[in-house]
Amino acid sequence: MMTAQSALSQSQAHDLARRVGEAMFSVDMASKETMGMELLACEPGRAVMRMTVRALHLNGHQICHGGFIFTLADSTFAFACNSRNHNTVAAGCSIEFLKPAHEGDVLTCEGIEQVQSGRHGIYDMRVTNQKGQAVALFRGKSAQIAGTVIPTEDV
Repeated sequence: MMTAQSALSQSQAHDLARRVGEAMFSVDMASKETMGMELLACEPGRAVMRMTVRALHLNGHQICHGGFIFTLADSTFAFACNSRNHNTVAAGCSIEFLKPAHEGDVLTCEGIEQVQSGRHGIYDMRVTNQKGQAVALFRGKSAQIAGTVIPTEDV
């Protein structure tokens, strides 16, 4: 049986993902206000976010605290896995820190769906600096829960 979601054209699916991203980001005070992130793209199974490392992100070694890099990846994961308008949450994740980030660095995270099966998905995030160097790799497992991000009648 085809659902309304599966019957969407590629163009409609991209438009829906964009609208889902805009709706989520408009109320995501943690990502937007606290962290200073920007949502650059929200597409079916994919999202891109950016954050400039500020002084308030630095730890005792004067490098970006790993928790802030994790939060950038986790936020990107959230947008990627909710992009098809199914309420989706993290079921688990892991991160590997590869290179330190410093004040003034511009970190970009791209998250891409690797597998979507039933209610579960696997997503990979890659955090890079302004030089294109990998700073961290994050893998998240998602689980769909009841509901949608935006009302289905708006789809």
